[in-house]
Amino acid sequence: KLPLLEEAGSALLFLRPRRFGKSLWLSVMENYYDVNKTDEFERLFGDLAIGKNPTPLHNRYLILKWNFSTIAASDDEAEMRQAVHNCINGAIEIFQSDYRDILKYEVARDKNDALSSLLSVLAAVRKIPYKILLLIDEYDNFANEVLMSNPPGSQERYERLIKGEGMLKTVFKAVKDGMEGRGIDRVFITGVSPVVMSDLTSGFNVAENIYLLPEFNDLCGFREPEIADVLERVGETCGLSDEKIAQALDMVRIFYNGYRFTYAAADRLYNPTLILYFLKALQRACQYPRRILDTNLAMDKAKIAYISQLPQGAPVVAQAMNEGDALVIPELADRFGIEEMLKEHHDRTFMISLLYYFGVLTLAGRRTEYEELILEIPNLAIRRLYVERLHEMMLPTASDMNEAERAARRLHQKGDIGPLCAFIEQKLFPVFDNRDYLGANELTVKTLFLTLLFNDTFYIMDSEPALKRGYGDLIMRVRPDMRHSALLDILIEFKYVSLGKNRLTGRQVRKMSREALTALKPVREGLDRAQKQLSQYREALADIYGADFLKLRAFAVVSVGCERLVWREEG
Repeated sequence: KLPLLEEAGSALLFLRPRRFGKSLWLSVMENYYDVNKTDEFERLFGDLAIGKNPTPLHNRYLILKWNFSTIAASDDEAEMRQAVHNCINGAIEIFQSDYRDILKYEVARDKNDALSSLLSVLAAVRKIPYKILLLIDEYDNFANEVLMSNPPGSQERYERLIKGEGMLKTVFKAVKDGMEGRGIDRVFITGVSPVVMSDLTSGFNVAENIYLLPEFNDLCGFREPEIADVLERVGETCGLSDEKIAQALDMVRIFYNGYRFTYAAADRLYNPTLILYFLKALQRACQYPRRILDTNLAMDKAKIAYISQLPQGAPVVAQAMNEGDALVIPELADRFGIEEMLKEHHDRTFMISLLYYFGVLTLAGRRTEYEELILEIPNLAIRRLYVERLHEMMLPTASDMNEAERAARRLHQKGDIGPLCAFIEQKLFPVFDNRDYLGANELTVKTLFLTLLFNDTFYIMDSEPALKRGYGDLIMRVRPDMRHSALLDILIEFKYVSLGKNRLTGRQVRKMSREALTALKPVREGLDRAQKQLSQYREALADIYGADFLKLRAFAVVSVGCERLVWREEG
């Protein structure tokens, strides 16, 4: 990728979700281009393709590295400005120490004016035959924290940092000035979203955005063959059979695969943080981690919460959970700033794009008929974050949450779906307003069940992918490492009976007994269809996993409007 980056431009902006390996890539660049690492080039890169065919620029730069992730958001603007000065001055101190033998002049550092310190660096560099490669990590980190935390006055503080002669804008103007023949030859910037750069445009309008280009889709992240190779080694250490190693790869694929940053990319990627979390747990104890989601990424739920709290944001979050109703937009928004973020109303393209940049949605492809982008939740590990947010939205009290968990356990452990259906009838259906009601269908009901039943500690939750293979709306398979337990595998098929189409009213069905509801022709026909499908799915699952492998309990569930539920156990 390094030759491609050199061809792409001298000032590059590369965006990826947090904890996706951006800092590691900067370390690769630092080691490749640093003049001080010339003697280590063969050891570091000799066995790699880039080591056998290096570019002329290898080991030709002085590396100046700014890590803005070290700057914490603060309510005190002066404190934050000083933190920016400290970050840059600290990097300049390291720069001076690293290149003391090359620089002919002492760099003067001003603790209260890092830009004055930068000018001193550039003055010293102009006297030597080397130029600077400036690496800026997480350029938008602290600005995004100010914005997302949304305390009183956060908008004003953000604008004072970014706009006019704000500190961050002034820094980037100084970088731009330094690139005009004054010592900075190349700049590589990483971040999460384009929001801050959009507001910095007039201060730094030279950056090339490369984050959507197909050739850089896998610049960060792991591909499956790389993971399979490591799993082989861990499996050997743990004494795992080939079957167990294949099973481990299947677990990794199910829970972690799925990121794609350009619709033209052939391969999907794995988040390095998630994969290393899984591999470390497996290597340490020769067992899968009990918790599938690394706590380092669990905090990304706040990003989903941010979107859900925007006007019309909650339906977007709910729709993301519903694989049968794809999130579709004309194109990713990539030029929006603080005004767009803080508008009272946002369009779907903006909100879906922001979820993509946060790493909780990814590109699934294009709907070729209209050349629109399709986005989806990348994997089951991230789906958990949506589930937790929907839990908070649907179950605002601790007592409701506890009751829902008890009902789900009743199904998991005893195969009794009644308490769960009763809970949905009594606690969730009544909160649907008329707009929800008009758009409700069996996918809506399935999403409610999936949200309440989701449990990646014990289960592999297989919904729409299973449906595409032809065996069920929702299947909960006990995880391979939990199959020794008494937990049941669950298969549910959903049907929906529209009230209006069948000349029923909500008031009518609320008063009817469950027996009377079951006797209604559309309900009875729905149960019969679902039960017939369940019988076919049971056979398909037996062919795949073996007749005695799954401890399967299968249920047909018919929703009568968003008022009542009728169910029947198959077999």
